[in-house]
Amino acid sequence: MPKGLFDLGGKVTVVTGGNGGLGLGFARGIAKQGGDLAIWARSAEKNAAAKQELEAYGVRVETRQVDVASEAEVIAAFEAVMAEFGRVDCVIANSGIPGTSGSVLDLPTADYHRLLDINMHGAFYTLREGARCMVKRAQAGEPGGSLVFCGSLSMYVGLASKAHYAAAKGAMGAMIRSMAVEFGKYGIRANSVAPGYIKTEMTGSGELSPIDKHFAGKTPIPRPGYPADFEAIAAYLASDASSFHSGDTIVIDGAYLVNL
Repeated sequence: MPKGLFDLGGKVTVVTGGNGGLGLGFARGIAKQGGDLAIWARSAEKNAAAKQELEAYGVRVETRQVDVASEAEVIAAFEAVMAEFGRVDCVIANSGIPGTSGSVLDLPTADYHRLLDINMHGAFYTLREGARCMVKRAQAGEPGGSLVFCGSLSMYVGLASKAHYAAAKGAMGAMIRSMAVEFGKYGIRANSVAPGYIKTEMTGSGELSPIDKHFAGKTPIPRPGYPADFEAIAAYLASDASSFHSGDTIVIDGAYLVNL
């Protein structure tokens, strides 16, 4: 019997880019509710630190160096998860890079393709392979599963300085909605999470930086977001409590978007 509304005991979640920032916030939410984790990211050192932290919650955590831009690496990583855990219940496609900033007129084609390879194609490979595991289990008599994409507010508003970044997020938002429709018959739901401005190690630790203060000043809840603000939504979406919630984009931004 479940121990609580968001109980994740016996469930396994894959989090890409789960060794820092938002990804680690998602992973903490899973671990705090008793869910086992597979953390995929490229830094072995950060993977080890994340593993040590998350295991303190009493859950099993496996890490793997994975470049999600490589379809072969993603496929191999899912094969490893199935060998290690025997199941995949939730996949959070969080890996991404910010990309270069500037006008579309000056965007190098190589930079455009590199970002799409990670932020769009990598997310697609991750979610597709996760869905294949879930569908196979559903066909064997155990339906259910959760596919989650980490988007951004650029799914809703124009982003003149990072058009390729916005394009990847918008495209994957459409992909998630299509997956929600296709896989619903298996009890598999698919949703996006769209964060507002989030303070991570990329903007420095400790006191608020000038950019932190800039966005905090434009947000009705006058502060930046933090990875901790995403722990609960990860636990909810991975749990059976969200079993009828699908095809959505969940905005967590302190009311920034509706204040524009």
